[in-house]
Amino acid sequence: MKNGTAKPPHLYPEQNERCEIEFKQQPISRRRFFKRMGLGIASFVVASDIISAHAADFLGFQVGEDSIAAWIHVNEEGKITVMTGKVEVGQNIRTSLAQAVAEELYVSMEDVHLIMGDTQLTPYDRGTYGSLTTPQMAPILRKAAASIREMLKEVAASDWSISKEMLRLAQGIVYHPTNGTQLCYAALAKGQRLLKPVNQNVALVPATEWQIAGKSIPKVGGALFITGKHRYVSDMVLPDMQYGKVLRAPSYGAKLIAVNTEKAAALPGVRVVREGDFVAVTAPDSQTATLALALIESEWEKTAQVSRDGLFTHLKASARDTKAPADKVKAALDSGVKKMECKFLVDYIAHVPLEPRAGLAEWKGDAVTVWTGTQRPFGVQEELQRAFGMPKEKIRVIMPDTGSGYGGKHTGEAGIEAARLAKAIGRPVKVIWTREEEFKWAYVRPAGVIEVSSASDQNGSLVAWEMYNYNSGGAGIEIPYDVAAKHHQYIPSDTPLRQGSYRALASTANIFAIESQVNDHAVEFGIDPLAFREQHLSNERLLTALRASAKKFGWGKAKSPGTGFGIACGTVKGGYVGTCAEVQVDANSGEVSVKRLVVSFECGAIINPRHLEGQVIGCVLQGLGGALFEAVDFKDGEVLNPFLSTYRVPRFRDVPAIEVVLINRKDLPSAGAGEAPIVGVAPAIRNAIYDASGVRLYSLPLVPGGRLNV
Repeated sequence: MKNGTAKPPHLYPEQNERCEIEFKQQPISRRRFFKRMGLGIASFVVASDIISAHAADFLGFQVGEDSIAAWIHVNEEGKITVMTGKVEVGQNIRTSLAQAVAEELYVSMEDVHLIMGDTQLTPYDRGTYGSLTTPQMAPILRKAAASIREMLKEVAASDWSISKEMLRLAQGIVYHPTNGTQLCYAALAKGQRLLKPVNQNVALVPATEWQIAGKSIPKVGGALFITGKHRYVSDMVLPDMQYGKVLRAPSYGAKLIAVNTEKAAALPGVRVVREGDFVAVTAPDSQTATLALALIESEWEKTAQVSRDGLFTHLKASARDTKAPADKVKAALDSGVKKMECKFLVDYIAHVPLEPRAGLAEWKGDAVTVWTGTQRPFGVQEELQRAFGMPKEKIRVIMPDTGSGYGGKHTGEAGIEAARLAKAIGRPVKVIWTREEEFKWAYVRPAGVIEVSSASDQNGSLVAWEMYNYNSGGAGIEIPYDVAAKHHQYIPSDTPLRQGSYRALASTANIFAIESQVNDHAVEFGIDPLAFREQHLSNERLLTALRASAKKFGWGKAKSPGTGFGIACGTVKGGYVGTCAEVQVDANSGEVSVKRLVVSFECGAIINPRHLEGQVIGCVLQGLGGALFEAVDFKDGEVLNPFLSTYRVPRFRDVPAIEVVLINRKDLPSAGAGEAPIVGVAPAIRNAIYDASGVRLYSLPLVPGGRLNV
C-alpha cells in the first residue's frame, strides 16, 4: 500500500460503489448542475489560472487574473468530479486523466468522473491537439489533486491535534495507521476553509510508486461504445428538431449567380433558408431534407483553379519567401566527397474520420447551445461569436466524446451551419455532413515540395545538410543527426485546396525526406543503415528507440529474394520512435506487400500501457495509408475522389503484422503519444522497397496503385 504498509481500517461501503450519474448535456442552472452531480454548493473546489470568466460566473466564484484553473469537486459521498476543456476523440484521455487524479487522491477509478469540453462548465482550453493533453493537462490535474490530498491531511491533523506526516490515505479516507482514527474525504472537505489555490510545489506520487496510473485500466465508459449506447451528435434528438442540408458549390472558388428553390419549398415541412450565398433547407427528417436539397436549381460561375497535375510546380512558383542558405553549409556541401540533391513530393491527403462532422443547435432567447464533434470547443465558441456578433457568455458549446479527429476537427462548420438554420426557423436543427462533404469541404493535410542537399566525407560521415520545405510545414524539419553544418527552412506557398492540421503536422513529410536521404547515404557508402544512423546519433532517447525496434525486428537476419528491410526513426513532441519494415516486391508484377512492421516507442512514464499500444497501432495504420495509397485527386477546384470507394485507405488485406515495443521511462515526465509513432512508417517502408527492388521512391504516396513500375 502507498504511503504506509499498515492495512487501512474499515472503509465506508459507499466508497466502493460506482457513481452512475447521467449527465444530460443540456443548459442547466448552477444549482441544478450541482444537484445533478451530487455536489452541494459548499463542495470542496480547487481551480486554476486559466479559468474562463463565464465559467467562473456560472459556478458562483469571483475569479481574478491570478486565480486558479482546473476544478476538482468532492461531493458529500466522496465522489470526485474533474473539469477539463480537453476532449475525448478516441485517444482515451478520459481514462488517463482519471487515472492521474485517482492516483494523487488515493481513490478508485470509479470515484472519479470527468466533465470534458463544455464551454459553460469547464476551464478555457485552446484545444485538444499537438499531443499536449498528457504533458500539460495531466500535470495540472495531478497538482490540483495532490493539493487537495495534502490539505485534507492538514485538516485531519488539525482536528486530531497530530502531525500530518503520521497520517495515511486510502480509498477516499484519511486515517491514522495505529489508533484507528479515520475521516472520509467528504467529511473533511466541508466549508470554505478548503478553498485554496493549487500548490505548484506539492509533491506528486512518483511513477515508481504508481498503483493506478501506469496500469492498463479499461477505457472509462468503454461498454457504452461497444454496445452502441454512446450518443454521438448524429444520434442526438431534441423536441421539434429539424434536419438541415446546405447547398455546396461544385468547386473551390465558385460563385453563386442564380438559384431557384421553388420545388424544394413546395415539399411538405420544408423550409428554405437563404442568407446571401448561404442557401440551405430544413425538414422534419433527413430523407426529406436530402430530397429538397436535390431539387434546388443553381447556377455557378467558376474560376480557374490549379489542378493536381500542376500542384508541385505551383507550390514552388507561389512561394511566399525565398531561400536563405547559410554560407557555412554551402562551403561544407562543396567540400563533400559524396553529394546528393533530391526532391520529395507529398500529396494532399484527407483525414477520413470515422464520424463525419455533425452539429446540433438550439436557441433559447438570445442564447445558443451547440453540440458538435470538435477538438476545440472554445474555438468553435469563438467562431460562433464572430458569426453572430454576440457575446461568448451567450454561447455554449458541448463536445460529446467523438469519433476521431486526427487534427481535422479544429473547426466547427457543421455546428455553425446548424446554429444559422436554427436561428432562422426558430427550432433546433441538426446538420450532419455526408462522407462526400467531408472529403470535399473539410481541410486536408498540406501537400509539399521538399528539397534536400547533403554531403558526406570520405568516411561516409555526413558533413552538410540543407533542407527546404515548400508549403507542407516546419514541424520535424530539423535533422536529428549530428551534422556539423546544417540549415533548414520552411517556405509557405499558396495552396489550391483548403489545408490545415493533421496528425503529426508536417513531421510525417519532413521525416520521410530526412530518413530517405540518410538511408541513401548509407547505401551509397555500403554501410548498414542501422549502423549509419547509430554513427550519427547522440540523442540517447532516439537511439534507444531505434535499437529497440531493430532488436525486436531481428535486423540483419537473412531474407528471401524479393524481400526488403527498411528502418527509420524520429522524434515528435516528446515522443521517440524507431520503425522497421519488411516488404515483399513481386519481381514480375511489381506488386508491393508490407509484411511486417515493428515500432518501438518512448514517451516518458507510461500512464496506461494498453491504451498507449492502441495509440501506436492507430498511428501505424493511418501512416500506412499515407505511405502507400492516400492522395486527394482534384481538377479545376473539384475533388475527384470524394468517396471511400475512390479514395484508397488501408483495408484489412493491407494490414501487416504489427509489433509494438513500449519503452517505459519512469524517470521522465509523461509525453503525448497521438502523433510521433506515425512518422517512421512511410520512410521505413520506402527504404524496404529499395532494399527489395533497388527502386528509390521520392513521392508520397509511394505506390498509389499498389505496384512499382518495373
